Amino acid sequence: MPSFWNSKFVTGAVAVALALPVLAPAVAQAAIVVASSGPSAASYPVGKKLDDAGTITLRAGDTLTVLDGKGTRVLRGAGTFPVAAAAGTRAKGATFAVLTMQRSAQRVRTGAVRTGVGADAPASPNLWFIDVAKLGKRCLVAGQPVRLWRLDTAAAATYTVAPASGGSAVPVTFAAGSGVAPWDAAKLPVTDGGRYSVSADGKALSTVETALLPRRPADAESAAAVLIDKGCTAQLDLLATTMGQP
Repeated sequence: MPSFWNSKFVTGAVAVALALPVLAPAVAQAAIVVASSGPSAASYPVGKKLDDAGTITLRAGDTLTVLDGKGTRVLRGAGTFPVAAAAGTRAKGATFAVLTMQRSAQRVRTGAVRTGVGADAPASPNLWFIDVAKLGKRCLVAGQPVRLWRLDTAAAATYTVAPASGGSAVPVTFAAGSGVAPWDAAKLPVTDGGRYSVSADGKALSTVETALLPRRPADAESAAAVLIDKGCTAQLDLLATTMGQP
């Protein structure tokens, strides 16, 4: 699958990512199941960690999506497959670093990435952006700026966020041509377990529930594990899809 990242954004972001301190542990973690269906789903539930030296045995009708530091693989049965990716497969630490980068609040450059669901399915280029089209449970890193993301950047737009239980609404304004807008946490703090109503043009869209992580996960495997544990399924899908791109 060809990459659909904005080329200038990716080139600069990868350069920055490669310059970041190495956050991954010295020893690679086991692969993790991020999607599972079919007769063997009970044997390979979502969140199950797999020994890199082991194998996966699937039956006819099984589909298993496995994520590790070398990317995302979709396995289909029947058959027996090694857990570890092929020896020549390149690690994707830079891809993960770009996807999870916490950028300056003053300047954020973005480029949508394809999700692989149909020919026209762009998605957020950052794991921590709150996609206004995919609200629900969102995992965020405590103490970091919170931003909303939209796909259609043609015109300026203002969304409002307010406590779901009631309270004053805070505007989140997108400038024309911009896909990212800051959530004013000084006026409306983001809390662990908080629930917020999001509206646009006076119409309620949905709610977002926030789960705060103490720190940015060190690698794709640990990120997948915490997203699964917290129930942040939209972010898990984005992580798995992005790590599956070449």
